[in-house]
Amino acid sequence: MKINQLKGGAALSYVNILITNVIGLLLTPFIIRSLGQTEYGLYTMIGALVGYLTVFDFGLNNTIIRFVANFRAENDKKGEENFLAHSYIIYGFISLFILSVGFLFYSNLSSLYEQTLSAQQIQKAEIMFAILIFNLAISLPGGALTGICSGYEEFIFPKIVTILKYLIRSILVVGILLYQGDSVSLVILDTCMNLLIILINGLIVFKKLKVKIRLHKFEVTLLKTILGFSSWIFIFALVHQLRWQFGQLVLGLYYGTAIVAVYAVGSTLGNYYGAFSSAISNIFLPRAIQMIVKKSSKEELTNMFIKISRIILIVLLFIFGGFILVGRDFIYYWVGEEYNEAYYYTIFIMIGLTPILSQGFANNLLEAKKLLSYRGILLLTLTIMGTILGIYMAKNYGVLEMIASIVAFMLLERLIMIPYYSKHLFLEMGRYYKEISPLFIGLGIVLGISLTVNVFLPEQNLYVFISSVIYYSILYFAVTLLFMTSYEKSILKSFTNRIPLIRKLF
Repeated sequence: MKINQLKGGAALSYVNILITNVIGLLLTPFIIRSLGQTEYGLYTMIGALVGYLTVFDFGLNNTIIRFVANFRAENDKKGEENFLAHSYIIYGFISLFILSVGFLFYSNLSSLYEQTLSAQQIQKAEIMFAILIFNLAISLPGGALTGICSGYEEFIFPKIVTILKYLIRSILVVGILLYQGDSVSLVILDTCMNLLIILINGLIVFKKLKVKIRLHKFEVTLLKTILGFSSWIFIFALVHQLRWQFGQLVLGLYYGTAIVAVYAVGSTLGNYYGAFSSAISNIFLPRAIQMIVKKSSKEELTNMFIKISRIILIVLLFIFGGFILVGRDFIYYWVGEEYNEAYYYTIFIMIGLTPILSQGFANNLLEAKKLLSYRGILLLTLTIMGTILGIYMAKNYGVLEMIASIVAFMLLERLIMIPYYSKHLFLEMGRYYKEISPLFIGLGIVLGISLTVNVFLPEQNLYVFISSVIYYSILYFAVTLLFMTSYEKSILKSFTNRIPLIRKLF
């Protein structure tokens, strides 16, 4: 039963990633065109403002998964009930805090945005903000139910519910917008969907799994343990919010919602870019833990690091190079000509994300060795510095300069981590960079040829766009094949052998 739950849960996770990205790419331009640029910017800006308060989950959901699993392994039902009661005491205070801070922001929205928003926009912003704060106050404790399911290794049904929620929401979004709905309608829809999901997950937890939440004994030390474990998860969540959501708030203050909408398109594409690597990197944490427990040698750790990083880079560089080549046309056909600037925003975001995403296994090793504190403090410090510089650049120069300052500090974090990886994880970083460099050389060759060809081709021509995607893809994989290791070629061969058409051709 557990094996089926694990396999089914893993398979459904990949289905969820695929559906989310594909439908997101299809639905985003429809939402933008239906709402209009200024209202879409308002919608994303208020979403980003409320999104900042999501970090006050303090990583409790992940903490619940780990502790519930431990209590179940020890068959300590009383300890589990007491732990969950303490968790919900914390969630109670978090919800009260969110409502209090939300009321404070709500009372000052009009003064914050009086220079960039019209009276009608401020009225809509206040309505959306109030609904979203209520949504968040119930969603955070409600989300703990999913963590309990994971702790009980109940993956399949909650994953199916999540997928169905996304599909149904997408259909309803289309229906609402076709019937002249606005951004407020979408916020109400999301709140209703969240309430429904909490109800369904509650039935799974309390009816099917027979979980009980009961305070047997109040323990201050248990509260400290829970918060101590979740603190680093909180910091990483805060870093993510500062990097990509804060920009929308700053731009809303200085430029208005139209610019926010263009920035939102760039950051959305950056999130899709990151999703392609997460499907690969997320599955390697157990492998990292095993290697640390077995005390694998420096050479073994570095070999695994290089193998995983190169596989991720082959995928990421294909997307990155393709976007450099046809990104302008893609944005033109996807959301419209008025979002052209998002092309440059996305490229900068991809530059900042590529080294972080490709080195995910090193971060898995840090987690396995419980060495998250150094990187957590470093990330938070550099991100705050990048955010402060970003505010200055946005106010005095522009959006691209703001993004460039944030990305510069992201790259600086990667540089500072090199000696740390060498000293504490025993990774041979010199050999690592030597062995991944051919992939960048290959991309340079492909882009040199492709960009030269594209100089002679017309822009915003659908046939040229499709042709460019096809010949770039063929050229990329032909050149990359020259730089592939025998291990990578074996993976490619195994993958292509599963596709009947390719198997017949080769």
